Amino acid sequence: MAIQTLGYVRRLAVLWVLFGGIVALSAPVQAAESIRVLMASEVHRLDVRAESVVWLTDGQSRSQSYNTVVHIELRGAALLVNGTRVAGEQLTLRAGEHDLKLWLPRVSSGSHGAALQPGDERGALHVSGMVHIVRRGKGLLVINQVDLEEYVKGVVPAEVNSTWHREMLKVQAVAARTYALYQHMLSASRDYDVASSIQDQVYRGRQGVDARVQEAVESTRGLVVTHDGAPIYAAFSSTAAGITEDAMVVWSKDLPYLKGVECPFDVESPYYQWKASFRVATLERNLRQQGFSVGTIATMTPVGFSRAGRVSKLRILHSKGELILRGEELRKAIGYTVVPSTQFTIESMGQDIVLAGYGAGHAVGLCQWGAKELAELGYSFSSILRYYYPGTELQNVALTKMPPMPTS
Repeated sequence: MAIQTLGYVRRLAVLWVLFGGIVALSAPVQAAESIRVLMASEVHRLDVRAESVVWLTDGQSRSQSYNTVVHIELRGAALLVNGTRVAGEQLTLRAGEHDLKLWLPRVSSGSHGAALQPGDERGALHVSGMVHIVRRGKGLLVINQVDLEEYVKGVVPAEVNSTWHREMLKVQAVAARTYALYQHMLSASRDYDVASSIQDQVYRGRQGVDARVQEAVESTRGLVVTHDGAPIYAAFSSTAAGITEDAMVVWSKDLPYLKGVECPFDVESPYYQWKASFRVATLERNLRQQGFSVGTIATMTPVGFSRAGRVSKLRILHSKGELILRGEELRKAIGYTVVPSTQFTIESMGQDIVLAGYGAGHAVGLCQWGAKELAELGYSFSSILRYYYPGTELQNVALTKMPPMPTS
């Protein structure tokens, strides 16, 4: 009851910021950009097909059509298509107006992946646009080059539930579009713009795209969040459970629009409060694998906290000395799903370490569960975005300029 009462009081203190948040927006324009999405790396084989013909272009710009499944394999130094060696180290596949269906092997430790089952539609990943296969090192990169708006349609249902309030779906659509455009503008020297995982934002092609998702994306088509006329680094995470975090604390990025704001709106999140337990031996092993020189751990104590109350530094005493670890480095070592956030206390420590905490994710920028409640309270997508990204405005893609290069 105390938490609910506090949350109600904090809501009253914060909600006034959102009043008057609806702004007049010019009609959205068609976003002409395409996004290069890394679907998988270190792949040694995959299958591709379509409802119609699959066109494949090799590294010497020679094209060939296939009416059946296209089996691509990297065997030693040879890149093979249906058992025949092809020239170059890159392939491009397309199917005109039809989607491409990809069967990617599930890669496990010490293997090149489980057997492919191209006849099983449940295992197929449906994507629009083109697919580039690029040899890098000892494996292949699988990259989906897709229209920006189609990409956003694939991100929204992968990041939030499509049954959520329509204004929240619009919030997620604009944030996803902005993040992708920001990365696209700064990635000219890379093979891809974004990864399809939590490394950037989750994207599963056509999976989960329904009428509500379509409407949210189309009704915000071309709109991005900008600061000083440039797309922002539109960070978002699940549940802040308090003040959102400064990007400076988490990533050492001093961005004026990624400063902490009050977020008493996400108490209904299933991740609002949690407990976690992991073996000390697991922490020791994982830290060593990540390059830390760690002996037998004796104690682990939080020694630094952010303004929002999250653990910024931990002091670990071990048989080889002392290690100062950032809160996010602990999450990385143990697993982001095991330790959902850095807002925790250490309840006990023996062979196991037990944490009690709040929230999920890095808590920088948009809080998805907070935005969900604000949408249900009647706030527009534009006012919600401006609240979580202070000092920003919505702008059409065509009117944006290059964002500044990151300084760290």
